[in-house]
Amino acid sequence: MKRLFTTLFIATFTITIVHAQNTCSTYYPMVDGAKLQYTNYNKKGKEDGKFNYTVTNVKGSGNNISATMEMEIVDKKGKVYTSDYDIVCDGDIVKIDFKSLMSEQMLSQMGDVEMDISGTDIELPNSLSVGQELPDANISIKMKMGGAINMNTNVETVNRKVEKLESLTTPAGTFDCYVIYSETKTKMMMTNQTLPSRTWFSEGVGMVKQESYNKSGKLTNSMVLTNYSK
Repeated sequence: MKRLFTTLFIATFTITIVHAQNTCSTYYPMVDGAKLQYTNYNKKGKEDGKFNYTVTNVKGSGNNISATMEMEIVDKKGKVYTSDYDIVCDGDIVKIDFKSLMSEQMLSQMGDVEMDISGTDIELPNSLSVGQELPDANISIKMKMGGAINMNTNVETVNRKVEKLESLTTPAGTFDCYVIYSETKTKMMMTNQTLPSRTWFSEGVGMVKQESYNKSGKLTNSMVLTNYSK
């Protein structure tokens, strides 16, 4: 379960931080009650769980907005995990309250564990263009599981670049998207690897699709927007 939650934090880092940034630009409207559902698929295209997000408690106006993101993860066996965390959009900068990621409800589902999270936000500019290079980002997770058992995870997102503009159709609709390529460098226990991915972003929605690949460039899993309402 603890490894599942580490994966969860990585997914949170790559999806919802970008959603927060979009609230200060043209890419994602922060509206009370907005809902986004993503379905995860394995390399064979079989469903492998869902991520459900609901925007709540929106405060402020213009380029100074704060909100709470409620998150529900349903694994492939139907097990449900829930949490929420705070996001703040101030001008062109998005800040996530990393302490709020370690909410009591999240930790209670993990058992006897202490967690420390730090990092830098992913930034998405107000205007994207093909060929544009984007800043790197990182997140560090330190977990103490009782006794002498510790697990540290560091995730860096590097080499981010806008590749192209294309139309993409999902169960949630058809969207005009910018495709952003990036590489994720992960250090976790004895694992040290760099893997590429592509993410599709649409104006007014945020992330529509994400594909992850192995070192050879073959698809390992994908996440698709399957339901969206606001």
